[in-house]
Amino acid sequence: MRILHIDKYLHRKGGATGYMLDLAELQRHRGDVVEFFAMDDPERNPEATYQDQFPSYVEFEPAPSGLRSRAAGFGRMVWSTSARRGMARVLDDFQPDVVHLHTIYHQISPSILAPMRRQRVPVVMTVHDHKLVCPSYSRLDHGSPCDACLNGSLLEAVKRRCKDDSFAASAALMVETGLHRMLGAYDPVSVFICPSHFVADSMAQAGVFTDRVRHLRHFFDASTLPAREGSGEGIVAAGRLSMEKGFDLLIDAMAQLPDAKLRIVGDGPEDDALRAQAARVAPDRVHFTGRLPKEGVLAELRTARVAVIPSRWYENQPLAVIEAMGSGVAPVVTNLGGSPEMVDHGVDGWIASPQVASLADALRAPLANADLAAVAGRAARARIERDFDPERHLAGVDDAYAAAIAATR
Repeated sequence: MRILHIDKYLHRKGGATGYMLDLAELQRHRGDVVEFFAMDDPERNPEATYQDQFPSYVEFEPAPSGLRSRAAGFGRMVWSTSARRGMARVLDDFQPDVVHLHTIYHQISPSILAPMRRQRVPVVMTVHDHKLVCPSYSRLDHGSPCDACLNGSLLEAVKRRCKDDSFAASAALMVETGLHRMLGAYDPVSVFICPSHFVADSMAQAGVFTDRVRHLRHFFDASTLPAREGSGEGIVAAGRLSMEKGFDLLIDAMAQLPDAKLRIVGDGPEDDALRAQAARVAPDRVHFTGRLPKEGVLAELRTARVAVIPSRWYENQPLAVIEAMGSGVAPVVTNLGGSPEMVDHGVDGWIASPQVASLADALRAPLANADLAAVAGRAARARIERDFDPERHLAGVDDAYAAAIAATR
């Protein structure tokens, strides 16, 4: 098949892009012809066939300053003319059998779907986050999980000032989502793939494309990765250092675990604040590695007694959980979003609430009992081998492609 993958990024900035690149590698390995469309980023993007057609680089975190820049940024969020033009040229030249969308919001926008509709190109989208049901995509109301827009009007985002506690920023996101729904911007997508039941159920609750949603777990190739030997030592937590990921909760939990040591892998906007917190709460017991390549993250995990994903938001199907379990390390996850679907409490991991005391309680058992951690780690690895098999996932993606092709014809 000729497959065009599209994401705002083309380097491993997060789980969504990492998934896209890993899937593309699987597809190329079996003989598919795969190309990419993304935002231009010459310093970090690998060389790409159609990079001359990519829309220019833009960043929305933080938001552009100045009235003119903000107006231009809002226009691009709603309907990027440069992305649409570039996409039309790519479609004309590459002639894909199917297009697979990932995270296209803001920097690319659904404008790229217009030439796909016109040329009757089959389109599939993996739903990596909550943007289709939540204007701010995070489903957080000032740090707390929120379902308001699923059950009510998009105006809730403005009333609650969900985006940076700003009326203007929240209103811009509400208008963006409202316009896309009114214009049917995502109507050309025939199949929406949801990695977690939680996200699929959320789309059903919000009444968004309910007849086009199907559940398909991500994948992890455990056959190429040696599992942890023994029971490991200490705690490892990997991810973007941002508020919603809950690393501050984990660091505070360290105060209740005076003999424990923690390694945090990643970077992000909360980096400096978390380092200062760690020096204050658990001096000399929290080590920050900074951002590491995928191989480095997996190497850190394979030395750990237990991994922690302390999220305070509705995760979808976090790569951090998959990578820990695939490495033979049982994780502690919070009871929000899709994470609890991945763990059998007390068997291949532990489930806690996103609170300091609960996280500390969940960590005590594996830290105190090396045999328990080893048994749970083996069970975690077995679950990944059983439920996240790459070939099974590829077959599910192929089924989604076939459904999109049939629907388009």
